[in-house]
Amino acid sequence: MEIINNPLPETWSALCQRPVAEQQGLNTLVRDILLSVKQEGDRALLRFTQQFDRIALKDLAVSPQEIAAAAGKVDNDLKQAIALARQNIQAFHASQAISSRPVITSPGVACWQQSVGIEKVGLYIPGGSAPLFSAILMLGVPAQLAGCQEIVLCSPADENGRLDPVVLYTAGLLGITSIFKVGGAQAIAAMAYGTATIPRVYKIFGPGNQFVTRAKELVQLDGLAIDMPAGPSEVLIIADDTGNPDFIAADLLAQAEHGPDSQVMLLSTSSRLLSATVAALNRQLPRLPRQEIAQKALANSRFILLASLDECLAFSNLYAPEHLIVATEKAASLARGITNAGSVFLGNFSCESAGDYASGTNHTLPTNGFARSYSGVSLDSFVRKITFQELSQEGLATIGPAIACMAEAEGLWAHKNAVNIRLKPDDNV
Repeated sequence: MEIINNPLPETWSALCQRPVAEQQGLNTLVRDILLSVKQEGDRALLRFTQQFDRIALKDLAVSPQEIAAAAGKVDNDLKQAIALARQNIQAFHASQAISSRPVITSPGVACWQQSVGIEKVGLYIPGGSAPLFSAILMLGVPAQLAGCQEIVLCSPADENGRLDPVVLYTAGLLGITSIFKVGGAQAIAAMAYGTATIPRVYKIFGPGNQFVTRAKELVQLDGLAIDMPAGPSEVLIIADDTGNPDFIAADLLAQAEHGPDSQVMLLSTSSRLLSATVAALNRQLPRLPRQEIAQKALANSRFILLASLDECLAFSNLYAPEHLIVATEKAASLARGITNAGSVFLGNFSCESAGDYASGTNHTLPTNGFARSYSGVSLDSFVRKITFQELSQEGLATIGPAIACMAEAEGLWAHKNAVNIRLKPDDNV
C-alpha cells in the first residue's frame, strides 16, 4: 500500500490511474476468440473451454434436471438470505418504473413515452474461485421487472464441468432456464453472435475480467448493446477522524479480494486514521482465505493524506470510483458535492458489502473512471423507450405553420408538403 502525503493537485490525475493491462496482445487475443466463435460456433466454445479452463465439456447447456437438483444442495440459511436480497432488489428496482401519461404539448397534440422490455438479454455471471450468484439477482430481477422475454445466462464451469449449485439455484428461483457452461470472452461472443446451442441476444450485461470487458467493448462494433464498461472492481473511501479504522480496513479488503487487478483507495484528512487503518489491514489480512489475491490488489492501491474534506471530495470526483464510501460524521452533507461515482455508501455502518448483496441497489457499476459518463445498471438498462404522438386536426393546425416554416428553411420541401397537404389541400406540391 502506497502512502502519499498532501500531493499537489497537478499530480492527482496520475494518482487516479488504474492498473493497465497490456493492450495490443489483449486486443489480438480477444478479436481472435470472437471471430472463431462467430465462424465455428459451438466447436470453438468447446475448444476454448478446453484451452483456457482445462475442462473437456460434452454439453454446453445445463439440463433441467441439474437446475432442479441444485436446490437440495443449498443451505436453508443461504436460501433465506437470497430471498431477502431478492425482495429488496425487487422493491428498489420496481420503484424506478416511470409513468407513461400523455403530455399535451399544444392544443390537440399529445406526446408520451412507453417503456418496452428488450426481448432478448444475456447475463454474464463470473465464476471460477468465487461464483458470483449475487449478480444473477442484480441482473435477473430488473430484467424480469422490465418484461424481457428471453434471458440467457452464461457462466464458466468448475474443474468438474459443473456450475456451482448456488448459481443454478438462484437462476432457477428467478425462472431462468437458458443456462450455459461457458465463460470468458468466448461466452460474450456466443451471446453476441449466437451458436447452434446458445441463442443470440440483443444486449449483454454483467461484470468480468479484462478479457470479458474487452469482448463486450468489441462486440459493440457489430451493433450489439452492452450495459457498460465494467472491469476490475474498485472502491474509494473518504474518511476523517470520526471514521473507524477497523471498518475501513474491512471495506478495503472486501474489494481487494475480488482480484489482483482490483484497486482500493483511502483519502483522509487524518494521519492518525491512515496509520490506524494500515495497522488494521495488517491484522485482518492474514485471516482471509483470499489473502494472496487481496495482497496483490493492495499493491495497486493508495492511501492519500489531504488537507481538507473538500480536497478529498474533489479528488474523488476526479477519480470517479465504482464504489464510494464516505466514512465521516457529516457524510450526508458531504454527499451533496458528489458528482462522479457509481454507488455511494454514507456513514460508518454503510458497508459496501450491503450494496453488493442485499440493500436493494444494483452492484453492476461503471469502473475505470466511466462513472463520469455511465450509470450503474437499473430498470432502465433493460428497456427501450419508445415515444408516441397523436395529433388531431386542431393540433396540426396549431403547430403546422411552424413545422412548414422550419422545413422550408432547411430546404426540405417534402416535409413542408406533408403538413400543407393536410391543412391546405389545394396548396400542395
